[in-house]
Amino acid sequence: MENVLEKIIKQKKEDLKGIKEKNSLATIESKIKSIDNFLNFKEKIISNQEQKKISLIAEVKKASPSAGVIVKDFNPVKISSLYAESNVACLSVLTEEKFFLGNLNYISEIKKKIKLPILAKDFFIDPYQVSYSKSFGCDCILIILSALSEKQADEIYSEALKNKLSIIVEVHDENEAEMALKYNEAIIGINNRDLKTLNVSLDNSIIIKKKLISHKGPLISESGIKNQKDVQYIYDNTGIKNFLIGESLLASGETNKLIKEILSINL
Repeated sequence: MENVLEKIIKQKKEDLKGIKEKNSLATIESKIKSIDNFLNFKEKIISNQEQKKISLIAEVKKASPSAGVIVKDFNPVKISSLYAESNVACLSVLTEEKFFLGNLNYISEIKKKIKLPILAKDFFIDPYQVSYSKSFGCDCILIILSALSEKQADEIYSEALKNKLSIIVEVHDENEAEMALKYNEAIIGINNRDLKTLNVSLDNSIIIKKKLISHKGPLISESGIKNQKDVQYIYDNTGIKNFLIGESLLASGETNKLIKEILSINL
């Protein structure tokens, strides 16, 4: 089977060449200085944990390689407004253009209307992308360990700290979980989807959580979570209170009701 992750990374390298030619670091830094609506993504989740609340990071995306086009009449601001009304903690906005039909401009548009911390959900392979994404208003970036060498991950992590951004280090097996422990300031996201095959198992969160006991920052369970039952199952078996959910919210005809049910699980 074709490795989907490798295909995405290859495309990302090509896309970045053009972006770097058009956007100097000086221009990017100037743009960042003009933005005054940055929010603390990590602190929002920590605050909810301290109040014994569930944090739902609701995803805004048009499509994915596993599901195809999820939302035909895609309006990122409208979707984000619906999420905000339902008391989600943060947003995850897909910004990868070719495979997820995302765009960094969606973050700028959403931030004009909605006061929620935003993760730029993309495939970060170069420290340049950190400040470039911040220049569109993001509050958090993603480090996918299976997409990077340790040196690349270290460089992107350092750049994100320098830019005062929150960081989600994403892992999808036990080896990556052990590697992630060195990133003390990061949120660690456990992906229930194998990015190479796109197969999903919620038990991934249960298995990997055992390797992350010593991590002092928040943990997030990501991917394949469909409903209250799934959230309750993961919480009961791991104690994790933070969930990144996309497709099931976007495809639901009753998104507000689904969010309300998820946020009301038995703690």
